[in-house]
Amino acid sequence: MKKWVRGLALGPALAAAMLASSPLVQAETVQPVVVDLTPTGSGMSQTITVENTFTQPLPVELRVEELTFDQAGLHGTGKDSGDLLIFPPQAIIQPGQTQSFRVQYIGDPALARSKHYYVTVAQLPVQLPQGQSAIQILYNFQVLVSVKPAGAKPELKIAKSEVALDEKGQAIAAITLTNDSPAHGYLSKGRLRIVERDRSGKEVFRRTLAGPEIQQTVGFGLVGAGQTRRLLIPIQLPTSEGTIDAQFTPEG
Repeated sequence: MKKWVRGLALGPALAAAMLASSPLVQAETVQPVVVDLTPTGSGMSQTITVENTFTQPLPVELRVEELTFDQAGLHGTGKDSGDLLIFPPQAIIQPGQTQSFRVQYIGDPALARSKHYYVTVAQLPVQLPQGQSAIQILYNFQVLVSVKPAGAKPELKIAKSEVALDEKGQAIAAITLTNDSPAHGYLSKGRLRIVERDRSGKEVFRRTLAGPEIQQTVGFGLVGAGQTRRLLIPIQLPTSEGTIDAQFTPEG
């Protein structure tokens, strides 16, 4: 009897629970998880690498899904627009080996604004020997691929900053970002300074986050072209009754 359990790489809790009582068949690592391309020139393509870290051959398939972007973030369309070419589209990776996949933009070279896609590295089920039973945990790793217009740069600005509450009722900062450019941008491509003052105007908190720290605490902080996005900054503040002053300084 064979069982297959599909789990997302972004939510490995299910996989971890299954590992406690079931033999693991295969696993993989994927790099990078965010890819930025240009519609023309040398930046049209980039390589995604997949490593098989276990002891059996790993069959994978790469699938493309075009995304839409609104104030709530990215949403899948369920469609492959044909803008991205993946080579090879499938591979069997031997134990301990790494396979490179080239992702190339072949869509409209006169792109008016950024477009976004998920390239899903889907682990395929394998045929087990007759009489053998195992739970195959099949990981789907989603790589975010974005393409911006040639020469365009993002214009991220903080339109609003305020005190918010997390799920535990703890005071944290919330910022609303705007991007009036045709090119997408990332909060993690810059520095974020957060200052809180109490009711009397006295400064009670100050912290500056560099790009790597933003990425660790918030994520990449993608803001689409012409979009507004509200982000929670999960850093504990001393009071929920204060005011927040946040400043963003882009790289370069």
